[in-house]
Amino acid sequence: MANDGITIRLAGPDDLQTVLHFIRELAEYEKLGNQVVGGGDTLAYWMFERKVAECLLVFDEEKPVGFALYFYNFSTFLARAGIYIEDVYVVPAYRNRGIGKTLFRMVARKAVSEGCGRMEWWCLKWNQSALDFYHTLGAEEMSDWMPLRLSGDTLKRLAEE
Repeated sequence: MANDGITIRLAGPDDLQTVLHFIRELAEYEKLGNQVVGGGDTLAYWMFERKVAECLLVFDEEKPVGFALYFYNFSTFLARAGIYIEDVYVVPAYRNRGIGKTLFRMVARKAVSEGCGRMEWWCLKWNQSALDFYHTLGAEEMSDWMPLRLSGDTLKRLAEE
């Protein structure tokens, strides 16, 4: 995307601090800032050494104004990979300009071009403006499925059993 000074490109190792900044900014927006415990070395390892996640960065000229971070998952029912969007964030002053839709479109194009079967993400129930936006994309809520998680000490305990 390149219009009105807005460009979107894949993040590289030199963009690590920008990606971290947006992760923290999104967490604060979602009232989850206290849950951001990962740092730069860990993020760099998983994104740029292990290459398990990719990130698109949005710029207005040289100023970073948004991002989308995603990775592959797998559907046994479809017998193919999908893309899970972990985070999408556009700074408030740049919202309602089509940037979020362009980010989703770019990830969708990647999914389709690589033969992926679906694209998924989560949204906080209270974030009505995001839910409204996702519905305009044609997203369907999965009311029959409930997200579950193991993490921290609980995850370690299970691994040690």
